[in-house]
Amino acid sequence: MVNHTQIERDLKALLDHSEIKLYEPLKKYTYTRTGGPADIHITVHDIEDASRVLEYSHENDIPVTYLGNGSNIIIRDGGIRGIVLNLLELDDLSESDNIITAGSGRAIIDVSNYARDLSLSGLEFACGIPGSVGGAVYMNAGAYGGEIKDCLLEVTVLDETGKKIVLSNADLGLDYRKSIVQENGYVVVEAKFELEPGDIADIESSMADLTERRETKQPLEFPSCGSVFQRPPGNFAGKLIQEAGLQGYRIGGVEVSRKHAGFMVNVDHGTAGDYEALIEHVQNTVNRQFGVELNREVRIIGDPLYRNSGNHI
Repeated sequence: MVNHTQIERDLKALLDHSEIKLYEPLKKYTYTRTGGPADIHITVHDIEDASRVLEYSHENDIPVTYLGNGSNIIIRDGGIRGIVLNLLELDDLSESDNIITAGSGRAIIDVSNYARDLSLSGLEFACGIPGSVGGAVYMNAGAYGGEIKDCLLEVTVLDETGKKIVLSNADLGLDYRKSIVQENGYVVVEAKFELEPGDIADIESSMADLTERRETKQPLEFPSCGSVFQRPPGNFAGKLIQEAGLQGYRIGGVEVSRKHAGFMVNVDHGTAGDYEALIEHVQNTVNRQFGVELNREVRIIGDPLYRNSGNHI
């Protein structure tokens, strides 16, 4: 049993540019507006501090959870034990020779807009993806026929000991919503995107079209975790959910979106427990009616409320 206050003191002595908070509510950091407290929440402002956190946690056997902008994640109501490492302040953005370098905490939408302003083509598809650069690499995010793997040159990651590793596109094993980053527990701290010179009018036109399609079809007016399920082979999750008669189905404060059945929206102070129950109900119903297993795209992490363990890990 390690006292959180002692961990806080240790880390304050180690870190140069970080903010440390005990029992920080994580619903402040997720798109669903759900999530219990983190035992220790650390916002790092540079890669060196991130490395020090990982080295310390590894030496002291303290679990670490990485958090970007929380757009495709559900954090359970009991919160997260150990350290939550918030990477949003790793947000540097620069360009050289048609290669854009971005910190993992930078919104991928910002990178897409930055590329447009430089008349660089290849990231138009990402103009509406709400995740961070790190999250986009982690799950090989994609939309409207484009994927991160199509333009990613290399990434810098940290392993569980804090060691810095540079991985090329080929090293990353990028596939549909998969990457080596997931399998090996790496944390992305920086990514490089190799783009092609383009015509700014064409780039703007493409992004405007994609933005209109997104705003027309997706329930952006409510908190949500984005697309809940992966695309089943030869079909679409939203289509199956709609055909199962589940559009508008509600548990607690969370319902299947009436605008797009592939989304679940927080319409009335919903909890992570509501999300989990609704996800399970949708999976069971679709499987029963169509024999199709819907696999989650959204990540669910943390402890249920009844397992919240108080002041020790």
